Amino acid sequence: MRKKILAANWKMNLTHSEAESYLETFLSEIGQVNDVEIVIIPPFTAIPALVSASEKVAFLRIGAQNMHWEKNGAFTGEVSATMLRALYVKYVIIGHSERRMLFGETDEIVNRKVRSALDAGLRPILCVGESLHERDSGEVEEVLRRQLRKGLENVVEKDLSEIVVAYEPCWAIGTGRSATPVEAEQSHAFIRSDLSELFGATAADRVRIQYGGSVKPENAEDLMRQKNIDGALIGGASLDPRSFARIIWRAEAALA
Repeated sequence: MRKKILAANWKMNLTHSEAESYLETFLSEIGQVNDVEIVIIPPFTAIPALVSASEKVAFLRIGAQNMHWEKNGAFTGEVSATMLRALYVKYVIIGHSERRMLFGETDEIVNRKVRSALDAGLRPILCVGESLHERDSGEVEEVLRRQLRKGLENVVEKDLSEIVVAYEPCWAIGTGRSATPVEAEQSHAFIRSDLSELFGATAADRVRIQYGGSVKPENAEDLMRQKNIDGALIGGASLDPRSFARIIWRAEAALA
């Protein structure tokens, strides 16, 4: 049984003091959570405050939105996996579509980051997904296969269980337009099938695959009921602590 994982990607939003206020509201709203894992992924500047405030919350983990593949060096403006581990970060997003499209990250760069994260004891959230043009051109499976295989190059089977895959169709991110549960499930099933070809069915069946793309309280339960959807990577709707709590409740309802 794969435990569902709900991750809030705040992107470039909320200061450290706003993050503390958010967490206080969120924890009072959410109560006790048993059936899902929750990850909050703030900007780098808010990580220490959230780690400190969440130390006694068993179901909550803190993540980072990006990292460099080198341990240290002359890389102005970058943060390493070693630095994140020193802050008690558990997860790190790698290959988000915004990093690929706006900052020119290639599949090769993504792969370097995945392997560096694993070496440091971080759990990568590896993002894959197609553009609207690629979907309309019938290239969804080709794109997903390429991103998976290049992103996981030289990753061994024993490390696969440490990786979360996030399927995020680029056309559904921040647009208000979400893939239907059936569309999302088809892509998730393909991802699991391709992982099975690479690592074997047993290993692939243990991998958690999130859906990311305009997830909100209104569609969360239907998405979470799909066989191969093991959680969500949530952007805009996670910036409101009450909205994020409602999404988690809907995910738990899908398990009932």
